[in-house]
Amino acid sequence: MPDTAERLDLSNVGEWKRVSPRYVVVETVGTIVFGLVLTGAAAALWLLANVQWALYVMGAIVVITAATVAFEPRRVRAIGYQLRQDDLLFRRGIMFTRFVSVPYGRMQLVDITRGPIARWLGLADLKFVTAAASSGVLIPGLAEADAESLRDRLVELAESRRAGL
Repeated sequence: MPDTAERLDLSNVGEWKRVSPRYVVVETVGTIVFGLVLTGAAAALWLLANVQWALYVMGAIVVITAATVAFEPRRVRAIGYQLRQDDLLFRRGIMFTRFVSVPYGRMQLVDITRGPIARWLGLADLKFVTAAASSGVLIPGLAEADAESLRDRLVELAESRRAGL
């Protein structure tokens, strides 16, 4: 029986394709907006209801938001995918890395979405779903042209693999 470390080592599976570095802007803006909304709610609670602990909550929100923004570039660099012979392999995460392998023949839906900031930066998210709810994968921050060509390629591969079932 092979050693567990050898079995889980995915560093030699090939070259990982990364998302666009501009995706850091999308994530950073989202984090800052969320932090501002929470800070505003805590500030309103402190000023209007004169609740002293809301001031400490507001400080904690600011610190957590700043730390999250500081880690965004590293978190975005950890997102990657590979088109392999029989499946698409997707990874994300720094401390808790998640790998998802989706066989082409199991793909049921391939969708492109564009949020307002991502659209402004020329980025799109590619989402594909299988029959199993836990294996839905979202590849964020792809250039629009790359997302469209990848969608077309995945649909082509999915149709050819399903035909053989």
